[in-house]
Amino acid sequence: MDKFLEHFIEGFKRCLLGLPDTMLLTFIAVVIGFFIAVLLAIPRMNKRTIGGKAVGFFTYVFTGTPLLVQMYIIYYGLPEFGWVQKLQEVNGLGFMRDGFFWACLALTLNTAAYSTEIIAGSLRNTPHGEMEAATAYGMSPVQVMKHVILPSGLRRALPAYSNEVIMLMQSTSLASTITLMEITGEFRAFYSKTLDIFPVAIAAGIIYLCLTMLFVGGFKLLEKRYMGYLRRSAH
Repeated sequence: MDKFLEHFIEGFKRCLLGLPDTMLLTFIAVVIGFFIAVLLAIPRMNKRTIGGKAVGFFTYVFTGTPLLVQMYIIYYGLPEFGWVQKLQEVNGLGFMRDGFFWACLALTLNTAAYSTEIIAGSLRNTPHGEMEAATAYGMSPVQVMKHVILPSGLRRALPAYSNEVIMLMQSTSLASTITLMEITGEFRAFYSKTLDIFPVAIAAGIIYLCLTMLFVGGFKLLEKRYMGYLRRSAH
């Protein structure tokens, strides 16, 4: 029991060293992926157009294949292309040699694909009365999209989008397979020395559980702030 507690405490401390990388990976992927998703969700609203079909192909590829496979292809495959190697030699682009960049790219594209479908579905379900009212006020189609459809759709997408962000945060653990030392990377490094996986796995699990609770709490506050009017109108 003393050995278990010792490895648990030391493993917990070691896993905490990877917390900044986990949070940074999550933050970058969520922020960039969200803006990509919003841009792609607009043409994706109409699945029959060329733009909608092109975006649909992108989302199908990234939602239809495992993230781990995507990460391997992006990390090990893309740097094999000559034009990528030339970019890595350009001053200021040396960060492209770092596994952190490729992990961020894989996570960003993956969450952008899932988020695009979430947001596009929410935009499609915008109540027709809201759009009619905006048109009656003399708004152009662009103004209707900017001031009515997007704000309304993004609010209603919050519950599903919050789940996607939480899943993304947990999926950063896959970055350890390409040598990144985030929480799971530190966990694997410590376990390889002690060969006692159980207490260290519990320590890592507790950290991920606490992060999940923080994300859930944060999104609950956002839902209360931006979706309260929907609950009130339901009564």
